[in-house]
Amino acid sequence: MGDIPFITVEGPIGVGKTSLAKAISEHFQFALLKEIVDENPFLGKFYENIEEWSFQTEMFFLCNRFKQLGDINTHYLSKSRAVVADYHIFKNLIFAQRTLNAAEYKKYYKIYQILTEDMPKPNVIIYLNASLDTLLKRIQLRGREIEKNISPLYLEQLSLDYEQTLSVFEKEHPDIPVLRFNGDELDFVKNEQDLDYIIEKLSSALKASSWTNIL
Repeated sequence: MGDIPFITVEGPIGVGKTSLAKAISEHFQFALLKEIVDENPFLGKFYENIEEWSFQTEMFFLCNRFKQLGDINTHYLSKSRAVVADYHIFKNLIFAQRTLNAAEYKKYYKIYQILTEDMPKPNVIIYLNASLDTLLKRIQLRGREIEKNISPLYLEQLSLDYEQTLSVFEKEHPDIPVLRFNGDELDFVKNEQDLDYIIEKLSSALKASSWTNIL
């Protein structure tokens, strides 16, 4: 692990990753890294026809996240500034496995391995999950035009994919804490006490390591 914390917030679409990452950034005065979503020119078409536009969509995300994460060491960690991001690069494989056919995924995975072999790895992962009803309500509430055609079935399967991926990740990386929070039980956007609870858990995870000087 690096000397400066790199925290990632993960979970399915609509669970509140960006809102929580922003709140953590403001509380600790960490740098905030937000993934590029709306700028993806293929995303709207993807939600209308997943099979037709999946490869273009996933490659756009992979290339942009590669650039963003590659800049972390240069602009933040090397200057002793902690970073919180609203995604982990492994999400690319979650989405790609769900949407690409076998031949496309084989090519995609080779590119993914090359691009991520020297990427900075997070010290702590915050994982948010929620029921399908909660995810659909939050997606509707934020009202993104490109998300209006998301299939509930696709979203439900994506949540299951996240659960499986995180379980495997925890077994393969026991040295990286994964803090899990249930979005059905916690509303950190509307309830300050819920946010304080998450901040407290994150603070404890950081204090258990060697980063007490940044808190």
